[in-house]
Amino acid sequence: MNTITTPIDIINARVPGYKDLQMLLISDGIVQRILSMGTIFKRVPPDNLQVIDVKGDWLSLGGVDLQINGGLCLAFPDLSSDNAYLLPKISEFLWNNGVDGYLPTLVTTSVENIQRALAFFADYIKLNNTVHTAKILGVHLEGPFLNYQKRGAHPAEYLLPLTIDEVKRVIGDYTHTVKVITLAPELDPTGEVIEYLRSKNIIVSLGHSQATAAQACFAFENGATMVTHAFNAMPPLHHREPGLLGTAITNPNVMCGFIADGQHVSPIMLDILLRASNYDKGLFLVSDALAPLGFPDGTYPWDSREIEVKNGTAFLPDGTLSGTTLPLLVGVQNLVKWGICDVEKAIKLATSAPRQAIGLKNIIPGAAISNLLRWHIDEVNSELNWQRFNPLNPRTCGGLKNTLSCSPPSTRRACTHMFK
Repeated sequence: MNTITTPIDIINARVPGYKDLQMLLISDGIVQRILSMGTIFKRVPPDNLQVIDVKGDWLSLGGVDLQINGGLCLAFPDLSSDNAYLLPKISEFLWNNGVDGYLPTLVTTSVENIQRALAFFADYIKLNNTVHTAKILGVHLEGPFLNYQKRGAHPAEYLLPLTIDEVKRVIGDYTHTVKVITLAPELDPTGEVIEYLRSKNIIVSLGHSQATAAQACFAFENGATMVTHAFNAMPPLHHREPGLLGTAITNPNVMCGFIADGQHVSPIMLDILLRASNYDKGLFLVSDALAPLGFPDGTYPWDSREIEVKNGTAFLPDGTLSGTTLPLLVGVQNLVKWGICDVEKAIKLATSAPRQAIGLKNIIPGAAISNLLRWHIDEVNSELNWQRFNPLNPRTCGGLKNTLSCSPPSTRRACTHMFK
């Protein structure tokens, strides 16, 4: 995208968190102010002012994906000098799929693999200042401190006991690189590991766990603030033992990630979850996307095993769910299509809510116009489409709503590293 210097007024926009129609005033490519369309103010119009009428479409910041395991056929735990060239390409791919930032997620593997991947991510975060690319906001360690009985697709041979010494061994010198760690709290009855991680400013998410309500409550009291993929890899809600999920839903200081591919969780159960959580209070969408993200359905290598992708959902040969290959914003579209959420709530679940979960600001004034997404809802068919907002491209700002698309076409080639 070229540099935008022309002053721009975007009018008749709907903005999550604002009532009625808004006007966005943009100067030097930065959103300066958001004003209600009914606001009366005196201003000498700047020279060459461009006025763009979005005719009631929604504008938001891009998405933030807090759980994504790979892309373009790179599984993040496999990161090495041979494939590190894919990192900027994955970041560019995610940007083109509406994602502003993400946490590369390392699933359970050997300590050596984790350390090697963390080293590459630490260097990449330090050196990468490329614009118009999704930013790595830190790393999410999903394991290896998980309950064996709820390990799901995580390889049992690499699971570790949850002790401070083992945590130090896994994270090593990369405490500033790790942003979130998923663990099973019942593996540490003392709660000292959570306290240690919080002292290092690492966010603790509970998951792959058999925790009772009492154990979960104790973990939240000690500083855990998130839950990893609600419903998945944990006991179901029960009327006498609400467990981890029930405790989390009723705790105003805890946020739960969830997958909306229609396979990991039934849309009916998602409806219940969203209603119980007041929709945009305490929940956020994740993709849980795997290495074949950007590729068609098929069979792909995954650590020493294989996964089969069907309709964007990945399974091990024994039928165990292992993730998706659907981009984050497909979850937003699904929630609207299923009639579970209105457009504003669905957008928030992928944009403002994940930012809140990791302590990022969700303020449009001060953001670059290139970070804005434009959303259009086809009310008749409940189809929600989006496009990165680009005033230099009339297709995204001239009201031609039928040109909006949910993502660029994915490659149909075999899963080989042809991006080098």
